[in-house]
Amino acid sequence: MKGIILAGGLGTRLYPLTKVTNKHLLPIYDKPMIYYPIQTLVDAGIDDIMVVTGGNDAGDFLRLLGNGKEFGLKEISYAYQEGEGGIAAALSLAEHFAEGDQIVVILGDNLIEGNIKPFVERFRRQKSGARIILKEVPDPERFGVPVFRNNKIVRIEEKPKQPRSSYAVIGIYMYDRMVFDIIRPLKPSARGELEITDVNNAYIRKGNLAYDIIKGWWTDAGTFESLHRAGNLVAKKIKDR
Repeated sequence: MKGIILAGGLGTRLYPLTKVTNKHLLPIYDKPMIYYPIQTLVDAGIDDIMVVTGGNDAGDFLRLLGNGKEFGLKEISYAYQEGEGGIAAALSLAEHFAEGDQIVVILGDNLIEGNIKPFVERFRRQKSGARIILKEVPDPERFGVPVFRNNKIVRIEEKPKQPRSSYAVIGIYMYDRMVFDIIRPLKPSARGELEITDVNNAYIRKGNLAYDIIKGWWTDAGTFESLHRAGNLVAKKIKDR
């Protein structure tokens, strides 16, 4: 099983900080943001990782992360995304890296308190299809929101004005090799991007998407508010050890 971290984009919501560096290189308490998704994958037993990034600061990832030995990685690879084509477009760049294996995909600005290893192990046994992680949140309208019927997800709605549940699809996804076949025919959404929600809904239509609900805190770090919150959460976690 391989891990893919999506760390591209322009980070415009964090200007002017991102005028001089990639969002995923900004500090979260005592470490660069990108360290946290790497550690999430390592803690889940994944030691072969690709980082997909872009922009003028892509070379900084190589200088910072090197060959990944600092994290105990067997190998770390890099791919370059031109422009902003969306999460699914960024993921498509990792097809050759995946080599038909199962993959765990994490957005580079997602931080969690807990460990996804139990979910990854369930996905290993699942053998085919996809698996996503949910978290109950007070503001689901900001995220992809699952619609349930008899405890099964029947569809995911992207940023709905009237959410059908109080859960958000967090930025950690697990896919089999068919994900790249699903991405290829996708059409851009109204905002001009290939949406990961469309990928997940394709698996739902195939009847082949499972889910888990994560405990503990989860946050992204894509706005000034969430960046500040992430730093405070990590600081508290370290001090409470």
